[in-house]
Amino acid sequence: MTASQKTITIIGSLNTDLVTHTPRVPTGGETLTATSFSTGGGGKGANQAVACARLSRPRGSVSSDIAVKMVGGVGADEFGPPHIEAMKKDGIDTSGIRVVWGQTTGVAVILVETGSGENRILLNPGANYTLQPEDFLTSESLGTPKPDLIIMQLEIPLETVLQILKTAKQAGVNVLLNPAPAVRLPDEAYEAITHLILNETEAAILSGRSVEEVEADGFEWQGLAIEFLKKGVRNVVITLGAKGAYYATEERSGYVMAEKVEKVVDTTAAGDTFVGAYAVSIARKGGQEQIDDIVKFSCRAAGRTVERQGAQSAIPWADEVTGMAA
Repeated sequence: MTASQKTITIIGSLNTDLVTHTPRVPTGGETLTATSFSTGGGGKGANQAVACARLSRPRGSVSSDIAVKMVGGVGADEFGPPHIEAMKKDGIDTSGIRVVWGQTTGVAVILVETGSGENRILLNPGANYTLQPEDFLTSESLGTPKPDLIIMQLEIPLETVLQILKTAKQAGVNVLLNPAPAVRLPDEAYEAITHLILNETEAAILSGRSVEEVEADGFEWQGLAIEFLKKGVRNVVITLGAKGAYYATEERSGYVMAEKVEKVVDTTAAGDTFVGAYAVSIARKGGQEQIDDIVKFSCRAAGRTVERQGAQSAIPWADEVTGMAA
């Protein structure tokens, strides 16, 4: 890490993905023959760290103006240490990942429908839940030097996320929260969130609406985004899948169309790629005046991801995505 680098620290989950591709999801009591099976690194925290690392530089480059650090936990099993080594190959600082004896590495069982590319996921958190609030009581616990941006999700204990938000606010560190899997948050949590990135379902849950309401044709996203802004969030981005994304700040708001893709193969890590692209661009550009271009680049990066199978294996490098961060 050099003095000129911006530092993005991801505090979150590391999982091993067990991925099965199937023509359709079986019904209760039904057995189907799958078309393929694979394993790979996953977890929303690890995926977003990989996305930050790759989208900060072209493939093959060993240097970047962005330093990416992962903080989390894995088990002392057959999945944990190889996961760490794979992240090192992407140029990620893994010194913040603890190997926990007596715990399994988190595992995600993923079913992908080959026709639509849609996925369904069952998650066992394992060592991810060893990250506790008392681990993050001081500004020094966030890293030295302080990160320019912290990224979190909700695949570690909620109490830990809330404590990190409190500590980061006291330390003056910007936080990007991707609230997945979504749960209702206390109102005071929003005051510490600089960037809130969430999809339609997550937006419904956090705002107390039904999924059917927000997915209805003509739903007005501006009103929902304003609710989050009034609670203290400074930047809100709602990803809308094939419809693109809606963003809102105190100064501006708007829609960005989705990137056109050749074929949707697998949507597993599209949201994580969006977060990584956004984070890298924000770390470099800083202000809100380029928010439209930042969201466009993030949609473009996510579009490259859905054209490929897998989670981390599908995340593109900067030279595979045209746009500002590339």
